[in-house]
Amino acid sequence: MKTTRLLILGLVGLLSVSFGLSLANDPRPASGEERSWRTAARHSSGIAPDPVQLADTAIVQVYAAPTYGWRGYFAVHPWIIYKRAGDTAYTRFDVIGWGGANVVRRNYALPDGLWFGAMPAVLVDHRGAHVEAMIDDIEAAIARYPHADEYRSYPGPNSNTFLAHIGREVPALRLDLPANAIGKDYRPASRPLGLSPSGSGVQLSLLGLLGLSVSVQEGIEFNLLGLNFGVDFNRPALRLPAIGRVGLDDAASSDGATGERR
Repeated sequence: MKTTRLLILGLVGLLSVSFGLSLANDPRPASGEERSWRTAARHSSGIAPDPVQLADTAIVQVYAAPTYGWRGYFAVHPWIIYKRAGDTAYTRFDVIGWGGANVVRRNYALPDGLWFGAMPAVLVDHRGAHVEAMIDDIEAAIARYPHADEYRSYPGPNSNTFLAHIGREVPALRLDLPANAIGKDYRPASRPLGLSPSGSGVQLSLLGLLGLSVSVQEGIEFNLLGLNFGVDFNRPALRLPAIGRVGLDDAASSDGATGERR
């Protein structure tokens, strides 16, 4: 009984710290700015490499930004952009839960645009000749996404489920979705066991509501009702709900013909 009480108190303490850090890192616009999804800023954040200046370079990037409104305190929305060598514009893919039967959208918004006022962060940045084959695999993974005609914000399948699918199919991305990417652990009841979202380990997950992942990229991560707790040993950090990550940055990057890490 005492052990159970201590575990519960520890869990409540972690949740309090995580939510407190998320509040301190408020994703909303400054006080006084109009806050409506119709008028929220969607302009370029300026963080994508210039596709014209780098026309001869193949590039893949993955972004994640706090979701709109109060959900931004708890979860993120991710998307992927890429261009082949010779292209002067990016192609963007993400999952959008409104506006059509097929939720996988191509070029729904600017490649590095603010997500309804929220600034995106870079999760993956790969450049060079080796990226061409990666793009082939990404496009094949997008075509094979099994939930293109269904969407549930919680526990999934949603936009994080989509990027997790790409990460599993293309482990060369080294995509480490943060702990607050709610929906990344969603798996159908018929397939509870498989690769972790990065493709670098294993995962047991019951509909994204209860599970465990052990992998090179994510470390060890527990999922309880969509709230994820864990430890990343690859780039030391705590993996926590609401805030996502506390510790060293884990953005994956590579450059050059052989994929040398930057």
